[in-house]
Amino acid sequence: MTAGELGLAALRGTAALLTQVRERLVQLTAGGRDIDGHQVAVRRYANLEARHKAAQALAEWADEDPSAREMADLFAADFALEALHLIERHGADFGLPAGDIDATLPAGARAALASALSESRFRALAERSAGHGFVNHGAIHGEDADLILALRDGARRFAVERVAPLAQRIHLDDLLVPEELIAGMAELGFFGMSIPAEYGGTGMSNLAMVVATEELSVASLPAAGSLITRPEVLAKALLAGGTEAQKQRWLGPVARGELMVGVAVTEPDTGSDVGALRCRATPAVQDGVAGWSIDGAKAWSTFAGRADVLALLARSDPDPAAGHRGLSLFIVEKERCLGHDFDLRQPGGGRLSGKADRTPGYRGMHSFTLQFERWFVPGDRLVGEAGRGFYYQMAGFAAGRLQTAGRATGLAQASLLAAGQYAQQRRQFGRPIGQFQSTAYELGWMALRTEAARQLSHAAARAMDAGQADAGLLAAMAKLFACRVAVEVSQRAQLLHGGWGYAEEFPIARLVADALVLPIFEGVEPILELKVIGRQLLGDHA
Repeated sequence: MTAGELGLAALRGTAALLTQVRERLVQLTAGGRDIDGHQVAVRRYANLEARHKAAQALAEWADEDPSAREMADLFAADFALEALHLIERHGADFGLPAGDIDATLPAGARAALASALSESRFRALAERSAGHGFVNHGAIHGEDADLILALRDGARRFAVERVAPLAQRIHLDDLLVPEELIAGMAELGFFGMSIPAEYGGTGMSNLAMVVATEELSVASLPAAGSLITRPEVLAKALLAGGTEAQKQRWLGPVARGELMVGVAVTEPDTGSDVGALRCRATPAVQDGVAGWSIDGAKAWSTFAGRADVLALLARSDPDPAAGHRGLSLFIVEKERCLGHDFDLRQPGGGRLSGKADRTPGYRGMHSFTLQFERWFVPGDRLVGEAGRGFYYQMAGFAAGRLQTAGRATGLAQASLLAAGQYAQQRRQFGRPIGQFQSTAYELGWMALRTEAARQLSHAAARAMDAGQADAGLLAAMAKLFACRVAVEVSQRAQLLHGGWGYAEEFPIARLVADALVLPIFEGVEPILELKVIGRQLLGDHA
């Protein structure tokens, strides 16, 4: 097959197979209403669709940049055979007879795809990546391409000069993100990227934000890439449902980095079941001011100690049967606390305590378990209407997943960079290990997966910028795929380091530890596959 024909044939074949799988699963799950009766099959299908979207995104990128055609074709062929084998193994769970598979992708087509996957093609990708120093210099297309490329250069420069020298020490000593980094990011406008200019932000596109997030995450996931995502949930919620007075009051200081934001949604006993939240918001009056009294616990509230305000989702309707319709979103002000625990008191008797949970990675942000006891919040801190908090929060969830895809791509890129540089420097048997066939193959494999994650993330960002109906679904797919890529690439990069990959003095050990959190937050992987991606693909939007 000629260049381009291979990828086109692979995409057509997998698209036809996935259409058949979807049709069968729609029948088996009654249009998505009985997903829980077929959880394993739906999860597998959701993953396949996400990978298929990554292959399509790479192909569309190659249409604009012919030099990327080889990479797009290779990924499409690799994915086509991977999808075929998985569907063949689990055809009974999908309700798909073997005859249907053979008719859709016959033996001749399979053989052509298999012959195209020579290990030498992966090694050629590694050589190409090495020519760029294992740094991403991929083209970005579109009318704002020059602006985004300039942003990428600026974010990369800040990451290399300001973040990278501190990243390892922050991780090893479990330090809080230094104030100098917060000030530097604020000066560059990173905290206001999602906030319109009329409210003091820069109002940049989702694509620009993903690109900046990726570059900062190359230097440090928690101390830079994740730091600029702090305002996202609150900003999106305010823009979706806040009053004009609230937007004027809060968005400007958040955009300037004067107010750092933490998010308090998850609870110790609820996890992904947001509708079952039990932290209560009860109407109260304090010193003649009408407001709410907050009581209950929150878990995994990242950056809650240093944060000036928390975006808190609490139950304002005491009836548990109200589910997510009984939740409200509050802006909770608090003092800055720089340690691993804190205990705050209000004059009226309210108490807010927090303790950072020790984690193997993602250090620098500190994730807290919080306890609220009669913590008073003035009435004008309720965002929008009571009982609408879940819906306001949903705007932030989709954007958060998109940003997580960017963060994951950045971590994968950092792992590729670390492995590539080590392979060039480390000598065994008289030559650099990067010259050995197996090492070169691994580097090519990592480069291919990382680029696929990047292009799917960019495609989802463009869809969100264009207001496409499927933008939220694409963001969820990008998050699912890119986070898995980050885990796989970081661990394979660690293996290339040999024993030194397990030594904490080497950055790759930090990258491996940080990557493990990515499939968990912003929608833990199984729930993302089932309740977000699977449900939308199979037709149940309830």
